[in-house]
Amino acid sequence: MGIEVSVGADGIAEVVQDCPPVNALTVAEWFRLGDEIRRLGEDRAVRVVILRAEGRGFNAGVDIKEMQATEGFEALVGANRGCYHAFAAVYECAVPVVAAVHGFCVGGGIGLVGNADLIVASDDAFFGLPEVDRGALGAATHLSRLVPQHRMREMVYTSQTVPASMLHAWGSVSRVVPREELLPTAREVAASIAAKSPTVIRAAKESLNGIDLWDVKRSYRFEQGFTFELNLLGVSDDLRDDFVSEGKSAGSAGETRTEKGKK
Repeated sequence: MGIEVSVGADGIAEVVQDCPPVNALTVAEWFRLGDEIRRLGEDRAVRVVILRAEGRGFNAGVDIKEMQATEGFEALVGANRGCYHAFAAVYECAVPVVAAVHGFCVGGGIGLVGNADLIVASDDAFFGLPEVDRGALGAATHLSRLVPQHRMREMVYTSQTVPASMLHAWGSVSRVVPREELLPTAREVAASIAAKSPTVIRAAKESLNGIDLWDVKRSYRFEQGFTFELNLLGVSDDLRDDFVSEGKSAGSAGETRTEKGKK
């Protein structure tokens, strides 16, 4: 368990998040995730990367319990730097990254899929940013790549989630399939990329990043600055303490939001 990596003879690599109970990653796991994705991009035998998860959902963001169990701001700084590192690794990976999403994709999960090249999702998948409920800001940069601007603002202000079917209608999710078909579908999409000239595909990835409409790294770093301000004011710590003391886990939050996403 943890961050698992494999590379097939077909050049399709898989990076799997398997961090029970809900894939809320620790600081070390965020850095490991970024390191592995960068390493795969540098491997000339790799033609495409599938980023997926085991367990109840794709990604529940940072491990808030780890943050609240650490004195001072070390874990906060670590989580911010770890997320920045992992999100940038997906965006800058030299080969396309296909995100295969099931269940909840919230918080840091949005940063990962928002920087991916393609997204396929199961029909139980839903997406959102509950950051304001935790006294944080960030990944609106990446949510803006998935939903229209005014829906993004509503989702940030209200912590509202949206189902994969809605993102499919907007074109940001390529395909929505039953859960059991998610990995085969992701591999089908990946295989269609892997069949192309790897030299051309790597050039295409670099060229598409070069014509992007905004700098996702700078934009996300700007957002993170407000998270630091909120922490200095004390409001973030209070909200995270409430989250932990109420006995919530990212999983219980995820299950509640699944019901909302299906309405």
